[in-house]
Amino acid sequence: MSEGKPEQEHVTEAVLSPTIQHVETVPPFEGDTGQGLVLHTNMGDINAILHHGNACSANTAVLWASGARGGYSGPAGGIFAHLAEEFVPCRLTSLRLNYRDPGEFTQSVLDVRCGIEYLASQGCSKVVLVGHSFGGAVVIFAAIDNPKVSAVVSLSPQTYGAQGAPAVSPRPLLLVHGMEDSRRSSSCAKQIYQWANEPKELVLYPGAEHGLRECSEELHQLLRDWIPDKLQISRPT
Repeated sequence: MSEGKPEQEHVTEAVLSPTIQHVETVPPFEGDTGQGLVLHTNMGDINAILHHGNACSANTAVLWASGARGGYSGPAGGIFAHLAEEFVPCRLTSLRLNYRDPGEFTQSVLDVRCGIEYLASQGCSKVVLVGHSFGGAVVIFAAIDNPKVSAVVSLSPQTYGAQGAPAVSPRPLLLVHGMEDSRRSSSCAKQIYQWANEPKELVLYPGAEHGLRECSEELHQLLRDWIPDKLQISRPT
């Protein structure tokens, strides 16, 4: 079940996609770490936070996408923010993206694709997409037919919009869900896992709810290892 829109059989893309016209640097949003960015597009502004890891030489980045309410920090006590900072010494750039219109699935997919293009303009040709809840399906859909996407991580995902999971292959797909999720059953991740082709992984955390706070340490270590491994770069020390 979707946080944003009712469950539907198919998702269609908008005919028009946002095009970045100009990028403005601003102080970090909400007093956060990193560099605040405003991607001014022909369809409205996309706010983001950049953690620059000198990726021009490493060509690697992570784009982090939150749930239907938007935001920057992510689940599990702000895991997006924590890992973005930890990855900087590994020359791994992070872009924590906030949607123009949180909860609007198609537009959010286009926002993520716009973020991928921004990272490409900064020299990042290999991008891992990480999304939570609504964003877990957004990143799956955004990866379809996008050669710049190297891997996808979907945390506590909804099934709406994730029917394209088979098209993530041959890139790795990691699905994570809490087994006590009262907002969205872990059956959602299991269903997406069944749809997906190899290579794919499913990690279920006993006792964890939708926000994954109960397994924050385990999840932190999982992503801290998994993302650099799939990008074939050194892990944080």
